[in-house]
Amino acid sequence: MKPLFASFDYLGRTVMHFVEETGKIMLLFSSILFWMVRPPLKARNIFKQMEFVGVKSIFVVVLTGLFTGMVMTLQGYHGFRLFGAETMVGSTVALGMTRELGPVLTSLMVTARAGSAMAAELGSMRVTEQIDALYVMAA
Repeated sequence: MKPLFASFDYLGRTVMHFVEETGKIMLLFSSILFWMVRPPLKARNIFKQMEFVGVKSIFVVVLTGLFTGMVMTLQGYHGFRLFGAETMVGSTVALGMTRELGPVLTSLMVTARAGSAMAAELGSMRVTEQIDALYVMAA
């Protein structure tokens, strides 16, 4: 009789843990939505950040994609040459880059570039004591 209650106990704990975690996620999501659309919404700052994160990362993304495509072409050519299918290298690399590697590399490069720039800005703000000034002003 005891193993039967133990399985119900385990099931109940698992369900309660799931409900608790789902509630935490929903609270986080609602907080994000609240603070995201809180007036005053400054469109100028939003577009400035969009340019900083997106447009200024294009060079890094293109350069990464170019070199990755060159390496894939070089490696693919040697593999396809064994089967006499050298003409398929271009289409294979194009499909691989646009479908698989392109989005992954783009997200990694944009995140790395924007994240490192933001970290550098916060570091310089810490060195010049701007963050301490914000704490003092209670902003």
